[in-house]
Amino acid sequence: MKRILVIEDNEILRRNVATILSLEDFEVEVAEDGKKGLERARHTPAPDLIVCDIVMPAMDGVTVLQALRADQSTARIPFIFLTARGDRADLRIGMNAGADDYLTKPASREELLSAVRSRLARQELHQRHAEETAARSETSPDFSSPTPLESLGLTTRQAEVLLWLAQGKSNQEIATIVGATENTVKKHLQNIFDRLGLENRHAASLQAIEVLSRNQGLNT
Repeated sequence: MKRILVIEDNEILRRNVATILSLEDFEVEVAEDGKKGLERARHTPAPDLIVCDIVMPAMDGVTVLQALRADQSTARIPFIFLTARGDRADLRIGMNAGADDYLTKPASREELLSAVRSRLARQELHQRHAEETAARSETSPDFSSPTPLESLGLTTRQAEVLLWLAQGKSNQEIATIVGATENTVKKHLQNIFDRLGLENRHAASLQAIEVLSRNQGLNT
């Protein structure tokens, strides 16, 4: 059973999200502020996914995410932000800090479950890819910088887009992170595919992971 941590200071919303997830056979733990949420995220075993509000007392969601990403034991936990419509600036900071997805409050049951299941599925897929790549290269990909991807003949922005693609981000998510329109991201991806002689996102993602893994091996 997958464990999900819900960090939300609004009691009604926190209870509603927890109830929806519990009814779908997820094991749910809750926290009423960022500080308590961070403490619970660091418990063993760690949650399989975290749903977290951005604006909260004691510690905001961006700070929670940054602390988790800085800790090797929690760095790869899928993280979904709950955001009010006026929190776009905070959301941009959060996505750049490594958030995997976001939902605008109030999110519907379908939106919540779709985001959670999608992120859990992608986490499992990328775990398999990482294991396969590590088995070949004896190292894991380093996602800290897009610079190594420029060795493929890509521009700086194309390398940045490919870096996020390799981490499972959708076109909409990449657009939010890099501050571009979704159509611009699509154009970058098509140029990347053409440049690398590839046909789809999966092939481009695997090639990026191989490059980032080789670069990590050179730095160790």
